[in-house]
Amino acid sequence: MLWFAWTMSLAAAPLIDYLRDLEARGHTHISIDDEARKILREFYIRAQQGPVRQDHPGKAKTSITPQDDAQKKPVMSPGEGSRVVGDESGPASQVLSVAGSSPTERIDSLKRQAAQWPSAQELKGLRKTMVFSTGNPEADIMLVGEAPGFDEERLQEPFVGKAGQKLNGILKAMGVARGDVYLSNVVKFRPAMPNQTTNNRKPTKEEMDACMPFIREEVKVVQPKVIIALGGTAAQALLDSEDTVASMRGKFHDYAGIPLRVTYHPSYILHNEATSEKRKLWEDMLAVMDLLKMPVSEKQRGFFT
Repeated sequence: MLWFAWTMSLAAAPLIDYLRDLEARGHTHISIDDEARKILREFYIRAQQGPVRQDHPGKAKTSITPQDDAQKKPVMSPGEGSRVVGDESGPASQVLSVAGSSPTERIDSLKRQAAQWPSAQELKGLRKTMVFSTGNPEADIMLVGEAPGFDEERLQEPFVGKAGQKLNGILKAMGVARGDVYLSNVVKFRPAMPNQTTNNRKPTKEEMDACMPFIREEVKVVQPKVIIALGGTAAQALLDSEDTVASMRGKFHDYAGIPLRVTYHPSYILHNEATSEKRKLWEDMLAVMDLLKMPVSEKQRGFFT
């Protein structure tokens, strides 16, 4: 009986951690679908069966001890390197499955699901062309914006318009290539507007909530050493805050144990050429470089002063 209880607690650990995370964020109820019930049922059956035995003739019976079993991760979905994540913000039928044996494969699995994600597809305020992410899925630096715009939708890649070109220049000034960082957005579809051409708008809270399961899983896959939130919308979504960029920048915040720096979106700098505002953004980048122990020259420290 003790073995049964121990095994159940081991198998259920990821689920318990997930439920505690929901509780910490204020959720009091969740719903599960048939697939989730099946997974929970498999946990129950495996624990009820007790130690695994081999009854082949001529071979001694063996059993799995708690010490052996503790080295194994509970299987939560079919396929090696997979896990199932419930989406508490959408309908019960939505289950996000993170599959793959490498970060690249796991990001690709998220990308395929994002294109058909029900809670995003059902929103009339989002267009239908999905723009996921770009860059190195094992990067030390992860940069997160709010949503794709006209150019991003057209090329299906984040940060490729004028703001993206400005960001490329900022990264170059840091001594970092675009391909060495991981670039993504909180919302994976361009927010729609009546008679829309090249004009864009920021996403609503409902639109961000629909896509947040993906950015959370991207962080878990990439495991960056630092996250840079570009602009107030991205920062508010990641930190669950209503504060302004001005009040959030200038210091590091915590996102799931990862340092997060809030700074201005490159588009803000395009529309505000004041040297003082450029310097504020650059100070945030210098803080990131110092955190990562990147070399910083006196020339770099003196930019915009």
